[in-house]
Amino acid sequence: MTSTKIGSLLDSLGIELDLAEGDLVASAVVLCKIVKADGSVTLGYAQSDGMCWIEGIGMLTAGCDIVRQGYADDDEDDD
Repeated sequence: MTSTKIGSLLDSLGIELDLAEGDLVASAVVLCKIVKADGSVTLGYAQSDGMCWIEGIGMLTAGCDIVRQGYADDDEDDD
């Protein structure tokens, strides 16, 4: 196996993210469907340098919620 930078691969898939002016992407996790040379399919996972495993799991968990419920700026009650 060879470690590969995936920025250009993500670009070629047309992946975009809506960001407001001044927003800073501080870390990322990436899940990829990988079709192997023999036709089998697997799932690949990568995360930003410096992230610990618990941050990766937290981002995946929050990501699942966003996919199911839609994006929200914050989760604080407006009381």
